[in-house]
Amino acid sequence: MAPFDDKENQPLRFGTSGPDKSTNTGGLKRRAEALEWAPRKKATTGDPLQHHGRHFGRAVYAFANVPALVSNGLASNEDNPPETAQDRREGRIYLKLLKMVPDLEERLAKSPPEEVLRMCNLIQKGASSGRADDTKSMKGPIVDWISPRDGEPLRPTIHRNSKLDRGFNHPRTGALLCPTSLDWSDPAVQQQLRNKEIITLGEDWPLFLYQDEKFDPEEPWRGLLRNRILVLAFKHVFTSPSSTDDNPRATRSGNAKLHGMTRVTPASIAYIATQVRFALSDKGTFCRSDKETDSETFYQTLLELMEDPKEEEEVKKLLAWWNRTIFPAASNGVRIAPKNSALSMIKAKRAKLEAAQAAAAAAELGGPPA
Repeated sequence: MAPFDDKENQPLRFGTSGPDKSTNTGGLKRRAEALEWAPRKKATTGDPLQHHGRHFGRAVYAFANVPALVSNGLASNEDNPPETAQDRREGRIYLKLLKMVPDLEERLAKSPPEEVLRMCNLIQKGASSGRADDTKSMKGPIVDWISPRDGEPLRPTIHRNSKLDRGFNHPRTGALLCPTSLDWSDPAVQQQLRNKEIITLGEDWPLFLYQDEKFDPEEPWRGLLRNRILVLAFKHVFTSPSSTDDNPRATRSGNAKLHGMTRVTPASIAYIATQVRFALSDKGTFCRSDKETDSETFYQTLLELMEDPKEEEEVKKLLAWWNRTIFPAASNGVRIAPKNSALSMIKAKRAKLEAAQAAAAAAELGGPPA
């Protein structure tokens, strides 16, 4: 079974049941949990909706039940507004989906229930397949990303095609996955984690989230989500695998360019962190019942922090850092050419020439230059 197999996409615990908001959407009548995984559905490959679904899962929300999300979105209106924080969050994600997919809102409004369900399943299929592809493609390269930067190999060796020697079974991956609440340098802690006497939960964040794996309990925001491994993983998924090399090769367009993505989203950071956490673990298959991995909770807690209005200032700084790192050409920084650059010299010469022309024109008219 492949990692993130759709077979596991049964509804999970996230979300609350709201009042029935029935609408004329056939099989989508019952209000379902829109931010839970949906059951596997067969869908035609190659459809543009599936293409958009891949990016939706990566950059908007990774674990959505798309048919329920759309059903609830269609049911919401002025007479039936969202009632809970969960409903409002679903609404925001639904609007992002409409904005992402051209003409989707019009198509949903005009289509019969069976066609609405077909479109939802295509988007769901795209999100699931994109997640599975990213999990598979990250399995080998992450060994390089966590290896010593001086070129020395990891000791003991970590096999690129197996995960049995990862997780808390290896000193390097164990140190990266160790929760900030524990001390990996303590042999007793290492033993308890390996023997599963201590089970790490999704809410207990690992050290690899922090820059240089350094956590300051007095300043818990310092370095958060700024680790080099996260940056390499983000580039691997969004800008193309070759962009993680020291000397990037020419390659086909990355996922970000294909989808017009020029800025990092909080959901995309949480998605990459979740993929990295799973890649470092010793789990070969993503499983919703695996309490050790607890990937959905991990993803949600990161996303909830970045969406918390009280953390707005810190999140702005975080996103600015990421945008400078991943999309420097699209960042808000002012770009000023050096005075001795060719561009500056061309502009200076042009200004001098225009000034001379203006002076000459004024002299012919017998007046001062404008």
